[in-house]
Amino acid sequence: MMAEIGLAALWLAAALAGLQLVAGSLALTARGAALGGAVRPVAMVQGLLALLAFACLIYVFSVSDLSVKLVALNSHSMKPLVYKIAGTWGNHEGSMLLWVTVMGVAGGFVALVERRLPERTMLATLAGQSFVSLGFYAFLLFASNPFERLSPVPAEGNGLNPLLQDLGLAFHPPTLYLGYVGLSIAFSFAIGALITSEVGPAFARAMRPWVLGAWIFLTVGIAAGSYWAYYELGWGGWWFWDPVENASLMPWLAATALLHSCSVLASRNALRAWTVMLGVVAFSMSMIGTFLVRSGILTSVHAFAVDPQRGTFILALLAIYIGGALILFGLRASSVTEGERFALVSREGALVFNNVMLSAILGIVLFGTLYPLVAETFGAKVSVGPPYFNPMGALFAVPMLVVLAVGPLLRWRRDRFARVGKNLVIPAMLVAAAAIGLLVIGGVALLPFLGLALALGLAWASLLPLKGRNLRRTPLPIWGMVTAHFGIAVALFGMSSESAFSVEKLVAVKIGEVTQVGPWGVKLDTVEPVAGPNWTALEARLLVRYGADGKVTRMLPQSRSFWAPPQQTSESALLTRWNGQLYAVLGGEAPAVDDKDEAKSAAGSDQGRWQLRLWWKPFVPLIWLGGLLIALGGALALAGHVLADLRRTIARSKIAYRRERQGR
Repeated sequence: MMAEIGLAALWLAAALAGLQLVAGSLALTARGAALGGAVRPVAMVQGLLALLAFACLIYVFSVSDLSVKLVALNSHSMKPLVYKIAGTWGNHEGSMLLWVTVMGVAGGFVALVERRLPERTMLATLAGQSFVSLGFYAFLLFASNPFERLSPVPAEGNGLNPLLQDLGLAFHPPTLYLGYVGLSIAFSFAIGALITSEVGPAFARAMRPWVLGAWIFLTVGIAAGSYWAYYELGWGGWWFWDPVENASLMPWLAATALLHSCSVLASRNALRAWTVMLGVVAFSMSMIGTFLVRSGILTSVHAFAVDPQRGTFILALLAIYIGGALILFGLRASSVTEGERFALVSREGALVFNNVMLSAILGIVLFGTLYPLVAETFGAKVSVGPPYFNPMGALFAVPMLVVLAVGPLLRWRRDRFARVGKNLVIPAMLVAAAAIGLLVIGGVALLPFLGLALALGLAWASLLPLKGRNLRRTPLPIWGMVTAHFGIAVALFGMSSESAFSVEKLVAVKIGEVTQVGPWGVKLDTVEPVAGPNWTALEARLLVRYGADGKVTRMLPQSRSFWAPPQQTSESALLTRWNGQLYAVLGGEAPAVDDKDEAKSAAGSDQGRWQLRLWWKPFVPLIWLGGLLIALGGALALAGHVLADLRRTIARSKIAYRRERQGR
């Protein structure tokens, strides 16, 4: 019954999205102006119905209703409840319903609270949002119905991919989707402003919270996904330039550029065309990422769909939305006035420079992601990985980081480098000292060398906007900028240190044997069988010691065997210190040797030993700490802008109330 209720709610939400599109479009004409009053309520009800549909899907997963095909294919009655619920979006249909739900709820919230824009622009925005939603409703209802029934009902479900049976799954996809949908709202604002030619500070102020919110969630989602892959897949890496990783990075790059451009337009009435164009590009990157992950053209733990027809459907949506938006921009760009001018040496100039650098990096990632796919259609197998992405990205990232250190110190409109030069002496000295120290150490590759040196200078420079301020009265957006830029320096230091100084060791050891990795001594104490709710495992007990006098600590890596569905996974063990992380993975056991082969064993045979893969990764946790600081900076800025808008709204309400009383 709950599946039918969910499907009915989904159909009703789709119908209301169509009504919202028609009413919003007609309300922009003279004859249909009376329909404008219906658009906001329709948007709010549509969001509630989408939320009801998703709640129904969560319910059928939580009770293991195996008569629903999606549950039977992606869940199991013996699975822990948290993974049953997380399994709701751990598949193609459920993840797309989550997308539609967040989009509907976000659109309803915009309709409920947004009053700053002219009503015509608001109606055009809501019409554009419903147009985007309608395509995804059609995709769910006609190509990926999440409530489809199954007959006969199986005795048991297939279960969720064991790699996805992790608490990280409960946070990673929803946070990314919140980011994607936030960009869809920004896209709708851009479309609405283009249609009505209302591209100005009011438009930017209305769009900015959604861009900030999307950027925060994308940052958290990417950091969480990186850490999940780092500890769950057992490969010891935090980023591999996988196409699915790139699918989440590209919207973040575009959103970062859009965020800065939007802030300039909101406060300085400049970069109008930039802001609108980036609003279109940011959501376009979300759509491209959706196509890559959902079309089945990639083989990945994230790539849920393998049906070419569904991939074609998504490709058609991508062409309609991106192509239509670019055509609209081309037709209406001439109506977007230039805005206020500024000198090259100014804060606006620095922001434009970094936006160009971000756009260049985005182009590099997009090309490197799509080129192998295009080449494969012509029968050529091409692999594009770190040897391409790292140096090409660094060509633009390094100057961007230099300008990032200087830009916040510049004045708006016009400034001189000579004025801020004295403030940059200490950051420059830190960069030079780090470079000299690394040269003395030796053996550090160029990119980690640059990253470590720049990170120290950027960390100090990021704090300089607080110089001379009353810290208690400093606006929250300033604190947000400082925190986010400091987080970039922290993450950069972690990335560079891990790349420069990591030590890896693959060994085969007997019980009681000790091996060394970096400053750590690692002893294999025991290997014993253990069991979980839906898995069994061999668990190694490692006794590890840092240096000669360190305290002995226990680590417990596992080699797990799941039975629903059958799959072998490696559960890594991590031990974190202030200066890095020890990472251990348990492999298989080689067959025992006979007495007559003792000499061969002593000579180095792996028989009768357990395989261990060990890493010592100096300062690697700073990567994710930096990501959290970046997101925290965005949250502080968002809170500051929301509070400022609330104060303005209250002030206007008081003025209106006084005038009303005076009129009486």
